[in-house]
Amino acid sequence: MEYVIQAEKLSKTFGEFKAVDEISFQVSKGEIFGFLGANGAGKTTAMRMLCGLSIPSSGKATVAGFDVYKQTELIKKNIGYMSQKFSLYEDLTVKENMQFYGGIYGKSNQFIKEKTAAIIEQLSLQNEAGKLVGSLPLGWKQKLAFSVAIFHEPAIVFLDEPTGGVDPVTRREFWGMIYQAADRGITVFVTTHYMDEAEYCNRVSIMVDGRIEALDSPHGLKKTFGTDSMDSVFLKLARGAARSAD
Repeated sequence: MEYVIQAEKLSKTFGEFKAVDEISFQVSKGEIFGFLGANGAGKTTAMRMLCGLSIPSSGKATVAGFDVYKQTELIKKNIGYMSQKFSLYEDLTVKENMQFYGGIYGKSNQFIKEKTAAIIEQLSLQNEAGKLVGSLPLGWKQKLAFSVAIFHEPAIVFLDEPTGGVDPVTRREFWGMIYQAADRGITVFVTTHYMDEAEYCNRVSIMVDGRIEALDSPHGLKKTFGTDSMDSVFLKLARGAARSAD
């Protein structure tokens, strides 16, 4: 099995505070991996290390085959990233955003032109291609942001609460896009506060106070904790947390 993320006793400390406490896990190519935890659990800090934005205090990890200590710039070139709050430039048009990100990742003009046309057709944005992103409805922005995050066909895309605030129909459409990306071999690493979305993941990890307290398929977690919902699994673990904010 090909692992695109491998972490072994990965830790991050800030002074006396251990934000991430020796987490170990692996993520396979094409897997949809849910990374859950209440506020303060340490998931944001862990994701920043995996994205090459923060150097670990100890432990080992590779992302897309690159070391999180020595090859952070190569990690950044081989991943995509989308957050709920900022992923697109709202004062650029739909086309300009795609051209901008394509240029950042060093793609050729021909690649950018063909990929832009394909995404516009896929999302049915023909009439909006020349409009400023800031004028689009939130649901369209989020679907476009995801398409831009994987514009360069990265090995892994990190999604940080990507569907926050969008309606249920758009959320289902968004997850359809995630499955399509996974089918193409892109690994999806996603955080979410929607427990129904955790059900869509191949495996889910749940962090509590800097540690991974549970890691399994949604079915396996529900069986282990004797419940029929991921909500109940999450609550059983989160209630024991000592921290209250990231």
